[in-house]
Amino acid sequence: MYDAEGNLDKDHLVEAYAPLVKRIAYHLMAKLPASVDVDDLIQNGMMGLLDAINRYEDGLGAQFETYAVQRVRGAMLDGLRENDWLPRSLRRDMRRIETAVHTLEQQNGRQPTEAELASALDLPLAEYQRLLQDARGYQLVHFEDFTDGDGEDYFERHLGVHETNPADLLEDADMRGNLVLAIDDLPEREKLVMALYYDEELNLREIGEVLGVTESRVCQLHSQAIARLRSRVLGQRGAAPAARRGRPPKKPAAGA
Repeated sequence: MYDAEGNLDKDHLVEAYAPLVKRIAYHLMAKLPASVDVDDLIQNGMMGLLDAINRYEDGLGAQFETYAVQRVRGAMLDGLRENDWLPRSLRRDMRRIETAVHTLEQQNGRQPTEAELASALDLPLAEYQRLLQDARGYQLVHFEDFTDGDGEDYFERHLGVHETNPADLLEDADMRGNLVLAIDDLPEREKLVMALYYDEELNLREIGEVLGVTESRVCQLHSQAIARLRSRVLGQRGAAPAARRGRPPKKPAAGA
């Protein structure tokens, strides 16, 4: 990694980690619509790799590859955001779902079912499920704002090393804690989908084989889980101070 003068050998690092950039790009492509060009992801990822090389310091307390993965993935996601490739109508529909999740959760003290969400949105269940399936890709970009699946979150990727603010750190820690609780509160099947998808890195087809359902059904469950997580975390961050945050204690709702 270092040249004769003790500096990072940038050319060697670019060559050595270019395959990593491609691997991350193709992994993300499995979660994106076919309209997304993998070459664009790779190009953005290479920019992220160069940024990682230029910014890396031993004092960060992480191996270079760990740091590079964060930067590469972040650059790819930032590129997707800038292109705004997702239709506005779909973003609007997903926000409606998140709002319905939050409203029903507050009313009933538990996670709403698919049928309840479809009813709240005045949609037939089949149409609601189709909407969830169409949302493939929406969940990737926005869920990665919270976590990239490798245990690091958006704030850790973008927060300056030398300009940390104690108040900001507390806020970030609070949001991460809320996310952990929100994941734990997911319905069991959706929690299993998330674990297989992000922890075990199975694809949708493989998860479908584990659960005994179709790939499209796994996509629906995944989109719905993301809507629940965004409703919980973003709803809490945007709530007024006097608003009640989160659900009632889990024990009373355990039988729901």
